[in-house]
Amino acid sequence: MADALRVALAGLGTVGAGVVRVLDANRDLIARRAGRPIEVVAVSARDRHKDRGIDLNRFDWVDDTGALAHADADVVVELIGGSDGPALALARATLAAGKGFVTANKAMLAHHGYELAQAAEAAGAPLKFEAAVAGGIPVIKGLREGAAANAIARVYGVLNGTCNFILSTMEAEGRDFAEVLAEAQALGFAEADPSFDIDGVDAAHKLSILAAIAFGSRPAFDAVEAHGIRGVLAADIAEAAALGYRVRLLGVAEAGASGLFQRVHPHLVPVSHPLAHVTGSTNAVVAEGNFVGRLLFQGAGAGEGPTASAVVADLIDIARREFGPPFAMPAASLETPEPADGGSRRGRAYVRFSVVDKVGVLAEIAAAMRDAGVSIESLIQRGAAVDGSVLVAIVTHEGPERSVAQALERLRGSQSLTGEPLWMHILG
Repeated sequence: MADALRVALAGLGTVGAGVVRVLDANRDLIARRAGRPIEVVAVSARDRHKDRGIDLNRFDWVDDTGALAHADADVVVELIGGSDGPALALARATLAAGKGFVTANKAMLAHHGYELAQAAEAAGAPLKFEAAVAGGIPVIKGLREGAAANAIARVYGVLNGTCNFILSTMEAEGRDFAEVLAEAQALGFAEADPSFDIDGVDAAHKLSILAAIAFGSRPAFDAVEAHGIRGVLAADIAEAAALGYRVRLLGVAEAGASGLFQRVHPHLVPVSHPLAHVTGSTNAVVAEGNFVGRLLFQGAGAGEGPTASAVVADLIDIARREFGPPFAMPAASLETPEPADGGSRRGRAYVRFSVVDKVGVLAEIAAAMRDAGVSIESLIQRGAAVDGSVLVAIVTHEGPERSVAQALERLRGSQSLTGEPLWMHILG
């Protein structure tokens, strides 16, 4: 058997410790599949003395994380996170040294993926990041390799487990957002500051990576329109259910003649669609190819075991010397498409208003929709007033999104509204 693949590991949090556990537990199987042993030889983390439940005495400890790029190792695994700072410095130094680099850092790839792909290509070194999107689900490999013969029309899915746990729990139990968020934080599904998750930023990072692979473009996080789930009420989820839908936060990317469209936004998903049945912290990604048809990748999107599994899968590929361009084609071939105008997209929408309980409010809303050219399929008001306000929901016929935006702009500042309207797209 060939010499071992030597690995330097930066970050010994949940996933980093998990990588060590996977390599220990499946050592012989991994060596057989890789054609050579895979061994961690050096590690670096903030606290040398923290009990992580693994034996660190067998590894060289490196206090300066950046020095791992020059350790006696073939590959550096980065699991410290952050779009810039030590993680980016380590990536640049590792690739400049001609060594392989494996990361789960979606923020860094979303912001600097093109630069790192160029550096990897120039050095002839592997850059792998299966764990950066959807945890243990092999969606990167599936798009980059399994669907390589296809033109991808659209890629979309449930990309954030925290939001999906919150929405599916609200759906199952009829509870409001704030209460379920607190539970998610207590269970460890959400951070103390959950903004990256619930405001759609985490999903936007992942979507920009998927779009780059699917459409042969440079990762463009700044072009992703991101909206989260803070405004979703239990009443919205109940109304969606009554209409035959479930609420999910979806990332959607689609390439067309007008450019590349990328958006993270809460959607009403028909109960007949597979994504409507993705619950808890599960992730799922759908890709639509012109020959393979609809592909569905579904599984655990986070956690020690699934994410560590994806990291080790990348190491096995490197041990086999199986790697190609990080974003499925040479960096020089990656395009920089114009961001598509979402306003010209056609679809149906769910718009919910919180309004004063008085005569004439419905007429005011209907008039704003009419004047903007929005055709209303149904207008729904259920329940009695609470604190003088009632909820009114509208489902539109198919039409340009720009018209809905114009209608909402006409209603901005109206004394009839007691809160910000909630706009959710209907997946079609």
